[in-house]
Amino acid sequence: MFELPELPYAYDALEPYISRQIQELHHDRHHKAYTDNLNKALSVHPEWEGKSIEEIIRGYASAPDDIRTALRNHGGGYYNHSLFWLMMSPKKDQRPEGSLLDAVEASFGSYDAFVKQFSDSAGKLFGSGWEWLVLDNGKLALMSTANQDCPLTQGKAPLLGLDVWEHAYYPQYYNKRPDYVSAWWHVVNWEDVQERFDRAGK
Repeated sequence: MFELPELPYAYDALEPYISRQIQELHHDRHHKAYTDNLNKALSVHPEWEGKSIEEIIRGYASAPDDIRTALRNHGGGYYNHSLFWLMMSPKKDQRPEGSLLDAVEASFGSYDAFVKQFSDSAGKLFGSGWEWLVLDNGKLALMSTANQDCPLTQGKAPLLGLDVWEHAYYPQYYNKRPDYVSAWWHVVNWEDVQERFDRAGK
C-alpha cells in the first residue's frame, strides 16, 4: 500500500508564487485521490502490491487488463506528484550551479535560454499534462507528457517537472497559465534537481 507523502514544507511556504489554497487542494485532494485509487487498483491483483512505484510505472503495460489504465493514470499521478513537491522549495530564487549548470548550458546555450524553451513548451502544452527536464542517454532534454504519463515509461530520467493541469494553478492564476509558469521558477528547488542529476548520471 502506498501512502500519501507529507509536504516537506508548510502549505503557505511557497507564497506568493503558489498559494496555500492551491497547495491544500492539490496535495490533500488531488494527490490523495491518486494515492487511494492506485491502492484500490493494486488490491485487485495482490501480485502487483509488492512492486515499487517505479516498477509499476515502467511495467504497467504488462498489467492485467482490468487495472492497466488505473496503474497508468493513478500510478503516474502518485509518482509525478511525489516528485513535484520535492522539486519546489521555500528557499526561493535558486539557480542551478556546478555540473548541472554546465549541462544546462551545453544543452540549451544558457540558463535563460533553457528557461524560455521550457516555459514556452509548458505554456503551449495542449490540455492537461506535465513539462519535464529529463536526462536522456546522458544529455539534458525537454519532454512533454499528457495527463499523468511520465518520462520513466520512455526510459528517460525525470529531473524537473512542472504540473500544468488546471488544478495546479487555476484557483490563483485562472486561465493565465504563462503567469503560473513564470511564477513557478521562483520556487524551483535546484538543489533537489542537482541531486537527481547526480544520481541519474551514475
